Amino acid sequence: MIAHERAGKPPLLDFEYEMILDARRFDEPANYALLRITRIDEACLEDCFDPSKPPVVVMDPRAGHGPGIGGFKRDSEIGIAMHQGHPVYFVSFFPEPCPGQTLRDVLHALRRFVEEVARRHTGQAPILYGNCQAGWAATLLSADCEGLVGPTVLNGSPLSYWAGKSGVNPMRIAAGFVGGAWMTHFLADIDDGRLDGAWLIANFENLKPESVWDKYANLFMNVDTERERFLEFERWWNAWYFLSREEIVAIVENLFIGNKLEEGKLHVCDGCTVNLRHIRNPLVIFASYGDNITPPQQALDWIPAVYRDTADLKAAGQRIVYLTHPHIGHLGIFVSAKVARFEHRAILESIKEISALPPGLYEMKIDNPSGDPDCHKPEYIVHFEERDVSDIEVDTPRQAFERVREMSEANEEIYSTFISPFVRSLSNPASASMLEWLHPMRTSRYLFSEEFNPWMRVIAALAPIVERGRKPLPPTDRFRTAERDASERIAKMIEQAREHRDVTEERAFALAYGAAPGKPATA
Repeated sequence: MIAHERAGKPPLLDFEYEMILDARRFDEPANYALLRITRIDEACLEDCFDPSKPPVVVMDPRAGHGPGIGGFKRDSEIGIAMHQGHPVYFVSFFPEPCPGQTLRDVLHALRRFVEEVARRHTGQAPILYGNCQAGWAATLLSADCEGLVGPTVLNGSPLSYWAGKSGVNPMRIAAGFVGGAWMTHFLADIDDGRLDGAWLIANFENLKPESVWDKYANLFMNVDTERERFLEFERWWNAWYFLSREEIVAIVENLFIGNKLEEGKLHVCDGCTVNLRHIRNPLVIFASYGDNITPPQQALDWIPAVYRDTADLKAAGQRIVYLTHPHIGHLGIFVSAKVARFEHRAILESIKEISALPPGLYEMKIDNPSGDPDCHKPEYIVHFEERDVSDIEVDTPRQAFERVREMSEANEEIYSTFISPFVRSLSNPASASMLEWLHPMRTSRYLFSEEFNPWMRVIAALAPIVERGRKPLPPTDRFRTAERDASERIAKMIEQAREHRDVTEERAFALAYGAAPGKPATA
């Protein structure tokens, strides 16, 4: 982690690449860059390239972490796309936002990237592959005044921010307990105009704290085999990037609390409002029922909100294909090798069929008689079953979330007018740096490093001695069994406490705003 920090936190891609465009040098700068993947394993791009296949642009989420999850392994979105013969590009970003960077600046940079890729591959519209936050950013490009042409694949990407299921998706009600967007604004103000990505990652860990316990327990119980895998992932998980005050406040106000995307009220720039009805390029939506960050409801419930019925969707000329996974978690959608080799390969191998579908709503089904997750067509069969818009069940208590939005707008107006100027006057680069290094997410990691904590030098000196003389106990040893049992009991207690917390918060939300999330609101 420390070495990665000192290296400037570069993209953690398992592929060689070259930079094509640096958006920091644009007239309206943004901290993004367009990379071209040049080599996989011992083969360069030209060895895999099929000139008949369109380019793929993989876009990683900028949600606190650094770039790289889409190309973290050989068996990844990037790796599968290259093995399929597609020229592959990657949208990366830098740790620090440009001063005053806005959501509009980011979208303009992304559009220039797409135009550059299209220019390099005349006659072949790029396939946009958006992960999580990058998925809704790609959707904004599809739905703004200019639109897109090529297919867009949305992996775990939220578009309907109030949707979800009671007892499963507590993050969507969080704004009701902190007063709305003003808290995000305040955290950016005290950090000299930037929001520390560590706050966002802390929220993710707080969703399922038992998973954090299990992660470290698994490391220490299997320390001989888990060390490298653990460090590989933690190097990405703990490399926190910053967002500018302007863009994060706009995102929270307009999307997560305001839900203005599905309502067609999101203003990107003067004279241009994003409207999902403007989308003409095919959309492929990949969601999972095991995803508690972007559940299928948040990925799909915008469809009945935008289109009255299936006839309305067809009249708009839109093709929407969705694919669901029964249990994979949020990160698994992007980083799981099994998912990359099966679902993502199936999506890429079916792009022509998807583009040729008549307007409508379809569910993508994959029949794999062999059971082999690493197979190609025709070993598995993909078919598209037509669905009705009414098949997407919506039970979002809109009245309750409307009240949260109104409360947030009022609090943000008060904060930005009377308090924000005072907070900004007290913040400076030195104070921001101090707050950064004192953040609990950083201290909990770095205090176990001998470079930050002198007492850890004793452990560092003893570690090689212990490693040389180490004789691991067999898995059946009674002490190891007792250790496993104790860890499982602790994880279960944490899980029960988290479930109790979530139920309590939902009841409090219902009392405060008039309807329990996931249940119909009453007039």
